[in-house]
Amino acid sequence: MTARRLRELHVPGEPLVLPNAWDADSARLVVEAGFPVVATSSAAVAAALGYADGEQVSPDEMFDVAARITAAVDVPLTVDVESGYGLSALELADRLAEADAAGCNIEDTDQQEGRRRSVAEHAALLADVKRHCGDLLVVNARIDSFLGADGPDGERAALPDAVERARAYLDAGADCVYPIHVRSAEVLGEFVTEVSPAPVNATYLPDGPDLAMLTKLGVARISLGTGLWRLARARISAALSSLADGTSPF
Repeated sequence: MTARRLRELHVPGEPLVLPNAWDADSARLVVEAGFPVVATSSAAVAAALGYADGEQVSPDEMFDVAARITAAVDVPLTVDVESGYGLSALELADRLAEADAAGCNIEDTDQQEGRRRSVAEHAALLADVKRHCGDLLVVNARIDSFLGADGPDGERAALPDAVERARAYLDAGADCVYPIHVRSAEVLGEFVTEVSPAPVNATYLPDGPDLAMLTKLGVARISLGTGLWRLARARISAALSSLADGTSPF
């Protein structure tokens, strides 16, 4: 369950696909399906524990789930730690090591303060985490520049900020950069080109590029985020509705 193995799987044009899990059981299903890595979705983990997204869950609860997953599977785990739960870089590094995590996502929106961190501020946090973890942790730096962007024009307007942040985060030691929720294939392709040869993580969205296009664009990692959790929830809800109507849910 080493970071080295996780890092080796980040190959531009041959992306690592991550169907994000939310507990030990869903993680086992990911592994049984043949995927070589398990990733968590912070929103799905929080929801399964009864919380809203946005660091409403406590770090103790989140890292407990991570530890349960690493104990249940024999592949590397990368943990979505949101913006760090207000922990210092040393505390965050220690908690990830205690959970036997091989990697993590860290986003540049500070959920505790409800604001976007400056480029320099977030780069400093990433550098501190890497200083404490070194090569024992694959750090995926999530870039929130495209969240809320209004269509392709809005995404194009956000591109310079995203590229600036990506370069700064990579210089700080990040192993991969994650411009979350880019839906325009053209904009995502330009982002990949601008930060090449660094690995880029993309989100697989119903209204975004499909797996074949994401591969063609040269991304190295593809996340489903809450996709599987939403799908599972919708199917359970449909089954419950059938049962409530007196028909078989099976």
